[in-house]
Amino acid sequence: MTQGTLVKRQFGHRARLALSPAGVRAADDQAHSARTMWNLLHAWWQMMPKEKRTLANADAAIRQARQDIDFLAALPAQAAQAVLKTYVQAWKNCWEGRADAPNFKGRLRTVMSVDIPQGRDLNMTRVHRRWGMVNIPKVGRVRFRWTKDLPVGKHANAENRVTGARLIKDVLGWHIAFRVQTLQVKPKLHQGPDVGIDVGVTVPVALSDGKTFEHGEWLTGEEKARLLHLERRAAQRNQQRRPGERTSRRLHHTYDQIAGLRAKAKRRALDWQHKTTTAVARTYGTVVVEALTITNMVKSAKGTVEAPGKNVAQKSGLNRSISQEAWGRTVTMLAYKTARLGGTLVKVPAPNTSRRCSACGFTTPGNRESQAVFVCKNPDCGWSGNADHNAARNILHLYRTGLALVPAAGRAVVRRAKRVKPATAR
Repeated sequence: MTQGTLVKRQFGHRARLALSPAGVRAADDQAHSARTMWNLLHAWWQMMPKEKRTLANADAAIRQARQDIDFLAALPAQAAQAVLKTYVQAWKNCWEGRADAPNFKGRLRTVMSVDIPQGRDLNMTRVHRRWGMVNIPKVGRVRFRWTKDLPVGKHANAENRVTGARLIKDVLGWHIAFRVQTLQVKPKLHQGPDVGIDVGVTVPVALSDGKTFEHGEWLTGEEKARLLHLERRAAQRNQQRRPGERTSRRLHHTYDQIAGLRAKAKRRALDWQHKTTTAVARTYGTVVVEALTITNMVKSAKGTVEAPGKNVAQKSGLNRSISQEAWGRTVTMLAYKTARLGGTLVKVPAPNTSRRCSACGFTTPGNRESQAVFVCKNPDCGWSGNADHNAARNILHLYRTGLALVPAAGRAVVRRAKRVKPATAR
């Protein structure tokens, strides 16, 4: 094996932490301090003139804030520097049109997280078949679930190592997301066939060769009934609150139970998406999908007072169904999995893929008689079949005729949003 056949790969791995009650309080304090540090930095950035918004001045302001405000000392110094780095990168993303301008982080709507930028501070070891140990600054040695082989101990070197981590809190508690860098053999070109994929709500994934990947409900009947009961209870207790009254512990507990059930449904959806995209990436060499603008597809139909919308409730239900299917996440998984296995992901224009007959090419809105039935209205054709598979074949046809938007397993063209001024105008 020569050095030319090796490529550097970076990926993340998330594991659940087994923190003690004292460790949970320490991690919570660090997360609140990191969020406060972000808000203070944002206020300082807006207050200072443009010529004084430099990294050196921001670093000096952070050091001074850690001396003046006692509870900011709960955040390690390197984590505070990571907040500054993330904040500056957020402004760069805004200037280049990839995101909106950074803003203040609220206590309730912000994900609690703390960054550990140096991998050497983790001092990871594997102590059991199912458990590992990691050092968290100002928390101590903590166990975490070992579900993936990581480069630790004698297996770690300059090319294969953990470069850092991030603590994240969700409904299940605190997790740690490792940033892993490895040197792997460059995959050979995938020799599998080409396939077009049509995503939908009734049939989540339909392939051009006639295969389908479907899933049932993410929650069982008992879990759905339990969720409905909790939502009604939370609504009743919320109606009984007087204006300005703090949320009771019982209501907080009900909210936590609701969040737990919804998190369970999301984990099951993620598991299904991972298994489905892995099966597709292993079987096919070129995967062709539609270039969907999902944000436009889930816009509300409410309209305005002068021009009210029609079928608002139906459109709202359709928007929820589209959001629950998470088509964008499916395409993202296909992108990195096909690249890892030597395949290619291609995006093609979406218009008329469900209206065109894949047999003769005749296009009209009446071809699709229902959600599942496609009947060609061309008198010389008359082909009929499944509408989802017909759309998938049209998607593959667009790729073979050369109408590809993204001829790679990766990222689309970055377009600057209209509301963001170009760098030359600032």
